[in-house]
Amino acid sequence: MAHQLAGRAGRPSQEKKYRFAGRMERTPRSFIREILKVTEKPDIISFAGGLPNPDLIDAGGIAAAAENVLRSDGRRALQYATTEGAPALREFIADRYRKRLGIFISPDNILITNGSQQCLDLIGKVFINPGDRVAIERPGYLGAIQAFSLYEPDFVSIPLKESGPDLEDLRRKSDAGHIPLMYGIPNSQNPSGISYDGNVRSELADILLEHGTIFVEDDAYGELTFSGKALPPVYRYAPDQTVLTGSFSKILSPGMRLGWICAASEIMEKIVTAKQASDLHSNFLSQQIAARYLMDNPIDDHIRKIRKAYAGQCSCMLEAIRRELPRDTGFTRPEGGMFTWVTLPENISSMEVFDAALKENVAVLPGIPFYVDGGGMDTLRLNFSNASEERIRTGISRLGKVIRSLG
Repeated sequence: MAHQLAGRAGRPSQEKKYRFAGRMERTPRSFIREILKVTEKPDIISFAGGLPNPDLIDAGGIAAAAENVLRSDGRRALQYATTEGAPALREFIADRYRKRLGIFISPDNILITNGSQQCLDLIGKVFINPGDRVAIERPGYLGAIQAFSLYEPDFVSIPLKESGPDLEDLRRKSDAGHIPLMYGIPNSQNPSGISYDGNVRSELADILLEHGTIFVEDDAYGELTFSGKALPPVYRYAPDQTVLTGSFSKILSPGMRLGWICAASEIMEKIVTAKQASDLHSNFLSQQIAARYLMDNPIDDHIRKIRKAYAGQCSCMLEAIRRELPRDTGFTRPEGGMFTWVTLPENISSMEVFDAALKENVAVLPGIPFYVDGGGMDTLRLNFSNASEERIRTGISRLGKVIRSLG
């Protein structure tokens, strides 16, 4: 039968060619997703992904919230809903911004998305034309690079310093030609773990306002500052030119796939249209469960528990790096989030480390895919949130032996 079908098509099925859009050739596959396939074995200690600690997901509380929603208003929760999202969830987000950061955002200017990754896709659809110059940190977040690449921009790399992006470089490149959009993560940047200092945030806003650049402020890790003290977002200084995004993945559950976009009304109108064309609305049942959970549980207590655990895991990893890796290894000292960024000793390749470490049942993430202009051959991103302190010490010890053997 298979032979007959191939004959009817006029040529063998294995020779069939597909015509894909050109953008697919220019969009990189997610290196992280591919690595996760390799690291699913339980005997592998993985620092490669970006997974929250599963022990800190309140499965019991979420189950109780789900039961409550389905029992009290199940049919409505299982029905189609508005594109913008559940009003109770948007009101919670707006109220939290007011209490935590002192910024006032109307629930009408908040849209619920399928995780923060959909935020990036919708923003790309609304703002990026082929050939537009889009600024991104160097190194930059792989998820943003992949999402924006579908819209065929010309990426402009802005080097990261210990205090945040190099503003002199940004100004120089902005003066050389208009940059319609810039993407950045001011709090515990992924992949570096660096946080912008207060002066950089206000000075960045000045440059954005001067050059008419929209800033996409990804605040996925803002709640995970170890000290609990939050710096003002760039949004505070340039609200009409900042699209602020957030996520429940790091504080509630990544599997619920709930994020959000905050933007000025004129921008939000376009984003709503783009979302309607994409998926009509985000998972309404998950939204209702999340809203119920947040009403019934003290979320600040839960977040403090996460911060304390991640601060301990981060401290454990940094101490293990100092003890086990060669002295000329560089690394960042995060103030929050889930990652540290390692610069390897001279003449050691991150891909060689990746291959050799896997043989020792340790997975790390080479820095190469975080660069849009080449680079990262001597860097690694290490995740500390998804491994116990015992596994962190064991894994970094193995990694140290691998790096020394290559040196």
